[in-house]
Amino acid sequence: ARRAGGRFLLRIEDIDRGRCREEFVAAILEDLAWLGLDWEEPVRRQSAHMDDYAAALARLEAMGLVYPCICTRREIAAEIAASASAPHGSQTGAYPGTCRRRREAGEDVTEGGRRPFALRLDCARAIGHLEARGVWPLSFIEETEAAPVAVDPLRIGDVVLARKDTPASYHLAVTVDDAAQGVSHVIRGEDLRPASHVHRLLQALLALPVPRWRHHRLITDAEGRRLAKRDGAPTLRALRARGLSPSDVRGMLGF
Repeated sequence: ARRAGGRFLLRIEDIDRGRCREEFVAAILEDLAWLGLDWEEPVRRQSAHMDDYAAALARLEAMGLVYPCICTRREIAAEIAASASAPHGSQTGAYPGTCRRRREAGEDVTEGGRRPFALRLDCARAIGHLEARGVWPLSFIEETEAAPVAVDPLRIGDVVLARKDTPASYHLAVTVDDAAQGVSHVIRGEDLRPASHVHRLLQALLALPVPRWRHHRLITDAEGRRLAKRDGAPTLRALRARGLSPSDVRGMLGF
């Protein structure tokens, strides 16, 4: 990044306060420093910017683009499975819009706020909002594609923007963060490519700058499984414990 005239920033994505602990943050900083990385200070920590996310969410709510959802993951999975097996049913795995339809029917799904709920973005209504403003359709630059990519947020569906225990979702937080930090290029794994469609939608709704994207293939082990902590892939700390040096680890990554 610096050789190309850019900046190297570090962001701690710790919006989930139930799972994020200070010792984990300290370990991340220590491991990255051991690897030979250094970054600009201060490090942006999402937990310190909840007001930014709340303000963005309030703007979307004021546009009438947010609705409460009480569906559990099990209920969503069951409805998706039923829809996929039906003639002309959805094959995308996107949220089927259960609580959106309940809202449209005038039902108070939260029973006056007594039931726990998440807040979802009404993608279809958001598209209509942008059409009325004359800024739809949208596209974005994906550097692995030959032409601009047409935005289709319906492929990912009505994403969660916030929950009771997590005031901002990944989608909302990173969109706000990228704008706040002046991020011009987003480089991330292929598994997040569909998320770019909803992020581009949020940028248009919130009048935020638009970066370029590049989605790379996932790093996998010898059996072709992606390297993920939940699948038992070795962590940087584990590689250190085995006696590997920083240059050994960088060599494994092709540097």
